Amino acid sequence: MKIVILAGGSGTRLWPVSREKSPKQIQPLIGKKTLLQKTYSRIRKGFKEGDVFISTNKQYLEEVRKQLPQVKKSQLILEPVSKNTAAAIGLASVMLARKNPKEILATVNSDHFVKEEKEYLRVIKQAGRAVQKYPDYLVLLGLNPTYPETGYGYIKLSKELETLGQDKIFKVECFKEKPDFKTAKNYLKSWAYLWNPAYFIFRVDTMLLLFKKYLPIQYRILNKIKNSPSQLEKEFPKIKPISIDYGIMERARKLLCLPASFTWADIGHWRTVQEILAIKKSDNVVKGRYIHLDGRGNLVYSYSNKLIATVGIKDSIIIETKDAILVCPKDCAQDVKKIVEKLKEDGLNEYL
Repeated sequence: MKIVILAGGSGTRLWPVSREKSPKQIQPLIGKKTLLQKTYSRIRKGFKEGDVFISTNKQYLEEVRKQLPQVKKSQLILEPVSKNTAAAIGLASVMLARKNPKEILATVNSDHFVKEEKEYLRVIKQAGRAVQKYPDYLVLLGLNPTYPETGYGYIKLSKELETLGQDKIFKVECFKEKPDFKTAKNYLKSWAYLWNPAYFIFRVDTMLLLFKKYLPIQYRILNKIKNSPSQLEKEFPKIKPISIDYGIMERARKLLCLPASFTWADIGHWRTVQEILAIKKSDNVVKGRYIHLDGRGNLVYSYSNKLIATVGIKDSIIIETKDAILVCPKDCAQDVKKIVEKLKEDGLNEYL
């Protein structure tokens, strides 16, 4: 079983720290280590060094090698350009299929927070065993929702297939995209709805057959790369970007889900950073120099050693770098990506 850490995203909702040339996964947003370093360290506690691969964009290669010098060149899967998650997972699949077409692969994201690491590693391995038993199926991990989150996708379970060790394995009925608050509250009342943290475990030949069926143009390009890796730079940019969720998962019929129960968060925006690091909701989370009068529930990061002072500011995000300052209410954290879109529209490329 191999693990591929997906580390090629852009992280626009974590601007101005996450930029096109230095995205969130190679930034120290939580503690001193970067998100990528934390993810690699977590995975290595359960898997051998030679079984862990990094999938990233070639423009991040220098920084990735600097942060993870122990990773061999042969363990790096480099995209010439970013083409979304279907292309990234498809490329990883064909690269591993060259050595073993029946290889079991688990994809994990480089920007996740996980608390109970032993349980996390156990269920990934257990999902691998489920793939061994049901090689024609893709296996997903699902997480029991603890509150009505509207920013996550959900997996709706169908009937139970079997018990594997201490774990129940279910067939998947369908996916539900990010719901409104009322719908999310209803999901919370039902056993059948789980958060979808986007952990996929599968045999690479099975995945490639799904590409052939549902994304035939991508499949032909990936097959050329598989047969001749030297064609990567020429062929990969021809791929039309689409997420693995829309391109494959929502169309595949043979899906299984293993419900898991570790504490997890997708570090997708600044509010998540504050919630992970704060002991109490009202705590200020601070990096750098900060003084305040009646400040509560704030995330304040200063990367240039300037003193930040606030009066009466609550539940807000204040991020200061050498060339930009972001200020917004925590409830608007999802909208930071719109700032990046506006920067592009206004031609302010030096801030991207």
